[in-house]
Amino acid sequence: MGTRSYRPYTPSTRQRVVSDFSEITKTEPERSLTVSVHRAKGRNNRGVITSRRRGGGHKRLYRIIDFKRNKHNIPAKVAAIEYDPNRNARIALLYYQDGEKRYILQPNGLKVGQTVISGPDAPFEDGNALPLSRIPLGTTVHNVELYPGRGAQIVRAAGASAQVVAKEGNYVTLKLPSGEVRLIRRECYATIGQVGNIDARNLSSGKAGHNRWKGRRPKVRGSVMNPVDHPHGGGEGRAPIGRPGPVTPWGKPTLGAKTRKPKKASNALIVRRRRKSSKRGRGGRES
Repeated sequence: MGTRSYRPYTPSTRQRVVSDFSEITKTEPERSLTVSVHRAKGRNNRGVITSRRRGGGHKRLYRIIDFKRNKHNIPAKVAAIEYDPNRNARIALLYYQDGEKRYILQPNGLKVGQTVISGPDAPFEDGNALPLSRIPLGTTVHNVELYPGRGAQIVRAAGASAQVVAKEGNYVTLKLPSGEVRLIRRECYATIGQVGNIDARNLSSGKAGHNRWKGRRPKVRGSVMNPVDHPHGGGEGRAPIGRPGPVTPWGKPTLGAKTRKPKKASNALIVRRRRKSSKRGRGGRES
């Protein structure tokens, strides 16, 4: 589970850093756990673009991931570690003792041949899933549910992990990867350990074509557009935007403007807000 770089025999390979895929043990996905998903490419049911800069990209099969881990007290053996084009984490193929097969996110260090289990009485080992109320303080977890039984919704990216810091009443306090400290119901399940493929943050595309493979089209700054296309557009040369602050193509404040609803119900569950992101520097990009 590492990275490899290229000799600079082309401009793109000079900066390119890719995964070495050394942990992958199976190249073809389990057919019964895949489904074809229509990729809307940023368009709604009328074909109108509603999300800019989407389109193209390599064809993908969606792997059905078990985010609920609701097969309790039945051991499962790790049969393979696979690549998933739909996420930056690796996935592990599990063979349960009753014959069922499922995919889960691969925790860091989980290898083929190991056994994992889910349930309130599962041992505290990487890859096992337990209710937050049964996990000791200070434990590193991932794949965390926000609502009991709904399935994991947070801490799922490669290398991500949260920490159990306190328990009180019906809630458990978690410190999330963003730095936010949040209360989550004690019945919610989480998986022990850190998500694998921790070197994902060290990868470098090296060329624009790599983003095209992922279905990302080019981004054009508003300041180089015409006034009819963007509020920042027009003017002679490198003209300022001519407004108190940067705005979206539809005139709404952007680049630092808060978009979270002030009366959102889950605000009451946030003990400490996440770290503030750094302000846009001189070389920052605009909408």
